[in-house]
Amino acid sequence: MAENILTTVAENPSPPTYLDALNPAQRAAVEALDGPVLVLAGAGTGKTRVLTTRLVHLLATGRALPSQILAVTFTNKAATEVRARVAAMLGRSVEGWFLGTFHALAARLLRPHAERVGLKPNFTILDEDDQLRLVKQLLQAENIDDKKNPPREALAFISRWKDRGLCPSDVSQEKSSFAGGKMPKLYAAYQERLLALNACDFGDLLLHHLTILKSHPDILAEAHRRFHFILVDEYQDTNTAQYLWLRLLARGHRNICCVGDEDQSIYGWRGAEVGNILRFSDDFPGATVIRLEQNYRSTGHILAAASHLIAHNTMRLGKTLWSSAEQGEPVRVQVLWDGQEEARWIADEIEDFQRKGVSLNAIAIMVRAGFQTRAFEERFIQVGLPYRVLVGARFYERAEIRDALAYLRLLVTPEDDLAFERIINVPKRGVGPAALQQVHAFARAEKISLMEASARLVETDELKPKLRQTLRLFVEGFVRWRSALQNLPHAEVAQIVLDDSGYTGMWQADKSPEAPGRLENLKELIGAMAEFDTLPAFLEHVSLVLEVTENTQAEQVSLMTLHGAKGLEFSIVFLPGWEEEIFPSRRALDENGTAGLEEERRLAYVGITRAKERAVISCVTRRFLYGSWVNALPSRFLDELPDQHVLRASTVGNGIVMGGGGYQRDNTKAERIPPLWEQLRAGRSLSRRKGAFQIEGRAVEVSSPHKPDGFHVGDHVVHGKFGKGVVRRVENDKLEVLFERKGALKVLARFVSKEG
Repeated sequence: MAENILTTVAENPSPPTYLDALNPAQRAAVEALDGPVLVLAGAGTGKTRVLTTRLVHLLATGRALPSQILAVTFTNKAATEVRARVAAMLGRSVEGWFLGTFHALAARLLRPHAERVGLKPNFTILDEDDQLRLVKQLLQAENIDDKKNPPREALAFISRWKDRGLCPSDVSQEKSSFAGGKMPKLYAAYQERLLALNACDFGDLLLHHLTILKSHPDILAEAHRRFHFILVDEYQDTNTAQYLWLRLLARGHRNICCVGDEDQSIYGWRGAEVGNILRFSDDFPGATVIRLEQNYRSTGHILAAASHLIAHNTMRLGKTLWSSAEQGEPVRVQVLWDGQEEARWIADEIEDFQRKGVSLNAIAIMVRAGFQTRAFEERFIQVGLPYRVLVGARFYERAEIRDALAYLRLLVTPEDDLAFERIINVPKRGVGPAALQQVHAFARAEKISLMEASARLVETDELKPKLRQTLRLFVEGFVRWRSALQNLPHAEVAQIVLDDSGYTGMWQADKSPEAPGRLENLKELIGAMAEFDTLPAFLEHVSLVLEVTENTQAEQVSLMTLHGAKGLEFSIVFLPGWEEEIFPSRRALDENGTAGLEEERRLAYVGITRAKERAVISCVTRRFLYGSWVNALPSRFLDELPDQHVLRASTVGNGIVMGGGGYQRDNTKAERIPPLWEQLRAGRSLSRRKGAFQIEGRAVEVSSPHKPDGFHVGDHVVHGKFGKGVVRRVENDKLEVLFERKGALKVLARFVSKEG
């Protein structure tokens, strides 16, 4: 067992040894215990070490008891890592501490005061599937077409309001054409329905507790007395509700330490506000700001390239990463012919690394958008290269798991009508829509749950005998299982529920290829439950878990989106698809302008800094998108990478030619030539031969042979992607065209042709 730090410090007043492993900046961040502290922790600078050591230091110096510290993380994975490190340093368990995710801690703090917002302490946390079904019901009740107004989009409205800390009364005047302008009304109805179900969604956990803290001074004062120190991880990812919650809780002692990196704020699309970290010193006057800039992950070339790129952003507090490690290999930028060649080339490179002894587990491909994975998956399958896709359906999102959890939720919370609806006819019991409508009507009239309505109806003659008997057996089953929970382990009861209800038998009788796998998943679910003390604790855990870690012994290349790569690191990272429209994303630029561009650049910075030894970026000259070939322009981010830390190369043409210092494959010095993206932009090396363009000896399909000066205002033109339009402005090689379908857009002259 690790040495007990608290005992050691009490017996020996000399400086604790756990500080010895810290560099000067890290130590300053750990020892600055009084007042507000912002730790700007660059990628790979040891922020988790600072966070955990600071927590231990608070205890070891006697400044706080475990119950007086609130430590907040964003993911269950991060919370687990912090718990493990702190437990190892202290030599004892940290169970029961206020250390966890925003949602987990908010749920824990909300339950004792749930009545203040109209809930019971045993409220259910709904998953997204149940939220969508509830929203769909509300849309139908308002006679709103849920095809034209999808429930998922309506739920997104509600989630955004909650992320901003807004209750239904706060949005009553907001205008939107969606759902006929009825979204504020639907939000209010949604919240009323949740209260009737004794349920919350994720946003409610924080919103309800925030509401309680703002409207009940006694509860806020109690929180201030309880928490003397607050530690926050990944502060740059906080949304408005989280920000307001933390500010309220920190108002008591002002001892709040936020660790984050504005250069890694990449979740604006889900409500994160980079401004929260940028204005920390304004929110907390007199705050201490400490920068962690020594990187322990990447080589010098990688860090320099990433730092030079992110320096183009204006919304940042500023820091420059450095490393005492070797310079290593320059960041490689590879230009390829098309998406298929890009996938082939990367697969070949990976196999070459594998032959040299590099583990596939140390290699990752990070793409901007999910659709980009298809070409790599197909290629990897073709050549037999093992891979894992770190996206897609998660364990708890599978249909059979959702069904089983609905049974267990209804067991714990009989008022959970959404769970009742999900499993009343799974397996099939003959309770169709008409029968369920009868139960619904009685429940609404009596203002009771569907379970209670069923229990009452089976004692009457309102239902047909067969349906009455079916519902009686259903209700009695839950009474029996609930009683068993008092005497048997909850995992054993869960197995009994699945067996007695016929759910296990349903899949045992199913002869489809998927059935055996579904049964294995149910076994895994039961096994996971045994790790929790109670069934409610397990159900709350399931509601809060956002990630499921794969457990595989086989070496595999990791394939993921850049958003999913946050917090990970690999020896070798491939970053394909660095082209305009893809990266930076056209949608991000259209919706958020400069702010969107800066977030895209932060995403590029995150991608590069995932690499420890080699970072390889690639782009193509054309790509098959949305059913047709389009000519691709290299990403503007490639121009922002410094030549002294980057090796630029092209396989378009005969062999390979390097730019930016330039070496051929045989390592002989090559004449410096402009990289392909420079040639494309400047129009050099383009010649017309037999109706096709040539670049370095390869034919390129471009839409127009016209030079820029061949176009005039008023010309009717055709673009391969945007269709027909009229030229409104000519500026060098750029045209502003008013397209019939897309409106006014700026395009390069060589990508359009004159109509007719």
